[in-house]
Amino acid sequence: MIRLAVVQYEPEFGNIKTNLHAMETAIRAAAADGAAVVVLPELSNSGYMFASRDEAFSLSEVVGEGPATALWKALAQELHLYIVAGLTERVDASLYNAAILHGPDGYLATYRKVHLWDEEALYFEPGNLGFPVVTTPIGRLGMMICYDGWFPESYRSLALGGVDIVCVPTNWVPIPGQQPGQPGMATILTMANAHSNGVIVAAADRVGTERGQEFIGQSLIVDHTGWPVAGPASLDGSEIILGDVDVAEARRSRAWGAFNNPVKDRRLEAYGVGAAIGA
Repeated sequence: MIRLAVVQYEPEFGNIKTNLHAMETAIRAAAADGAAVVVLPELSNSGYMFASRDEAFSLSEVVGEGPATALWKALAQELHLYIVAGLTERVDASLYNAAILHGPDGYLATYRKVHLWDEEALYFEPGNLGFPVVTTPIGRLGMMICYDGWFPESYRSLALGGVDIVCVPTNWVPIPGQQPGQPGMATILTMANAHSNGVIVAAADRVGTERGQEFIGQSLIVDHTGWPVAGPASLDGSEIILGDVDVAEARRSRAWGAFNNPVKDRRLEAYGVGAAIGA
C-alpha cells in the first residue's frame, strides 16, 4: 500500500515566500502522516490570476534555479518522498504552466500543460513534452494539469505509457449549470477517467477567490476502480487529505475478467469520423 497526500490551500497571489512556507508546512505534515507522494495545486507558488504576461514572467522561474524547485527538491530528498507541484516555468522567453516531479534522488521530470484554459493562452505556450511517465520504486508516476482532465486523450496517453498514479495539480473553477448538492464536474471527470483507464488519480485543487475568480476545492484521491479513497475535500478550506492505494492491485485489475480490458479493447479502426446516417 502506498499513501498519497493532496494539499488543498489558498495561495497568496504574488507572495512566493509566504506560499513556500505554507507548502513546506503542509508537506512536512503529510510526511509525518506517512505520505509517500504529495501533490500540490496548479501554480501553487505564485497564484493563478495574472494581469499581464509581464506579471506572469516576473513570478516564473527556471526549473532547478528558482526558490520553489529548490525547496521541493530539498524536501523530497530530506523526507524521502515524491512531490508534484505546479509553477510557471520560464525557458528563455517562453512561459509554461508546468508541474514538476521531485523524488528522494532529486529532480525527475517536468510536465507542461497541453490544454490551456481561457486567458492562459495569453501568457503560456502550449505544452510540448507530451505526457511523460516516470518509473519509481513505488510505481509509475504521471502528471497532468487541470483542464487536461477534460480530454480523455490525456488519461489514455498516460495509461498507454503504463502509468499507475496520475498526479493532477489543478485550479478548478465553477462550471455553469451545477445544481446545489450535485458533485463537481471536475470530481466526476476524475472518477470516470480513473475507472475507464484503471489508474489511480491524486488531484490537488486550491480554494479561495483571487482577483474575482472563485476556486472550488474538492481535492480528492481516486483508486483504479473510480471510487474516491479520500475526499472530495471541502469547498473552501485548506486541508490535507490522505489515501492509501494498492498499485499492485491496480495493475492486476486492468483486465475486467476474461474478456475485457478497457485499454486493450480499443477499436482504432472504428474511431474515424464517419458520414451521418441518411446523409
